[in-house]
Amino acid sequence: MTTVYDFTATNIKGEEVPLDQYRGKVLLIVNTASKCGFTPQYEGLQQLYKELKEEGLEILGFPCNQFGAQEPGSENDIQEFCQLNYGVSFPMFGKVDVKGDNASPLFHYLSKEAPGILGSKSIKWNFTKFLIDRNGRVVSRFAPTDKPEALKNSIQELLSEKTVS
Repeated sequence: MTTVYDFTATNIKGEEVPLDQYRGKVLLIVNTASKCGFTPQYEGLQQLYKELKEEGLEILGFPCNQFGAQEPGSENDIQEFCQLNYGVSFPMFGKVDVKGDNASPLFHYLSKEAPGILGSKSIKWNFTKFLIDRNGRVVSRFAPTDKPEALKNSIQELLSEKTVS
């Protein structure tokens, strides 16, 4: 069975990161953008990370420029923007496509495992969020309009569960 641990992603510094390194953690994987109406969600994401990191939460941000060209900058610009404006300390990755023929394999998998409204596998906009349990399985998909703080109970529920050996 495939899990998110079977994927590798390039971090914002250009280094390959096997997602297996997050084994045993609860993950919130988010496609992000710096010039989007939902960009202020970085603040809520950082707050969740700050509150729940010690319990085993990791938030993984994946910038995407596919929706209204709302992530036009370089990886360095994105990292600077996130840190200066929102104090982002959770892991950020390099820009990816999250839909279409060039979608990253990770986002292709996430979309297939947790279809959106009406069964659509396509990601509709920035700040779509995928919640992953401690075993690397996709549990839920949240819309861009779902604020990070609204996910706290779902995350805490998964944090209270143990991994399956």
